[in-house]
Amino acid sequence: MEKIVQSLKKEQEKPFCAYLYHLPKLRQHVNQLTSTLPTKCDLFYAVKANSDFEILKALAPIVHGFEAASLGEIEKIRQVDKTVPILFGGPGKTREEMEGAIHHGVTLLNVESTHELRLLNYIASQKGTNISILLRVNLKHSVPNAKLKMAGVPTQFGIDEQDVPHAIVLAKSLPNIRLHGFHFHAMSNNCDSKTHAEFVDHCFEKAKSWEKEWEINISYLNVGGGIGINYLDLKNQFNWADFTDRLKKVLEKHGDKRWKVLFECGRYITSSCGYYAAEILDIKQNHGSHFCIVRGGSHHLRLPAAWKQSHPFTVVPVENWGYPFERPEITNSPITVAGELCTPNDVLARDIQVPRIRVGDILLFSYAGAYGWAISHHDFLSHPHPEHLYLEADDILQGHSEEEKNYIDALIAN
Repeated sequence: MEKIVQSLKKEQEKPFCAYLYHLPKLRQHVNQLTSTLPTKCDLFYAVKANSDFEILKALAPIVHGFEAASLGEIEKIRQVDKTVPILFGGPGKTREEMEGAIHHGVTLLNVESTHELRLLNYIASQKGTNISILLRVNLKHSVPNAKLKMAGVPTQFGIDEQDVPHAIVLAKSLPNIRLHGFHFHAMSNNCDSKTHAEFVDHCFEKAKSWEKEWEINISYLNVGGGIGINYLDLKNQFNWADFTDRLKKVLEKHGDKRWKVLFECGRYITSSCGYYAAEILDIKQNHGSHFCIVRGGSHHLRLPAAWKQSHPFTVVPVENWGYPFERPEITNSPITVAGELCTPNDVLARDIQVPRIRVGDILLFSYAGAYGWAISHHDFLSHPHPEHLYLEADDILQGHSEEEKNYIDALIAN
């Protein structure tokens, strides 16, 4: 990727700023995920992580479906594929969104409250149809080491576990509602495979008890997403192989149930295929600290500022220097990477040791394919947007030797 960035920089005089997406890497990663999941499990992509058309188009033939959190996302999915299965969730669905979900043929709608349940039944009855649902449960306990929690603590998500029996009785009484199971999306960015498998086991136990007590026929168990990326230690990522081994044991334990288990992952699917590149505009020192100012910032990549953490990057050297005066640089020193916004919160990485960095070099932030551009305040201060480049195999091979090309070809093929 560094050679691609260097090549692209040569073609323009303006400071370089772009999102780059490695589509062969994305396909290879997701093929590996779907092929190693147990047969009773389906992998859906949570569109909220990155809803770019090219990303959805690349994923559509590989994932088992998409998870949408708005009518806008449903419409984006249908622009890519008219028939792919869709799960629809979110804590604040409007009547228009519910009508749109019915119109676009969503497979399952995750109901967040008893009011939403009654409203959905009313809309379905007005249209003379039935709608298949899952009840979203806010469990008493969640995964303890997840970055964000949607359950186990007071949040706006789902139906309190203690109120689930009432919701089941209501769902069974409504003529246009078809209750097919439960939705347990409880956390975000969990990097521990053991606790994630234990969470799935806990979801099974809860659903089994409700199925027996209330005499319902469950078809689906949606255990949500929440599998994370370790941005602080890139070598220590979620152990997918260990998770699937543990997951198989969970499924064997509950072998009396033939439910389809649904995963709706976002970050874990697209994060590693995306990069954010920003050229260094200035280097300065204030109160004993070195600052590196880039063309871009948190209005393009909001995640590090939102989570108050440093985002991983590498330095892409650019040798051309077109000015007759000295080129600012720093060697063997910690630097803080700040953007071009007029706020001290516009920081992408803080106190990171670098061997050498110069004005005109480019910082390449990895793991930027999820919750990067999609969640950022793009138009604050009206700075230009970055380019968005979707790279296929030929683009990625550009600038490499024949030996390197053969090696990269083999990586993509496998």
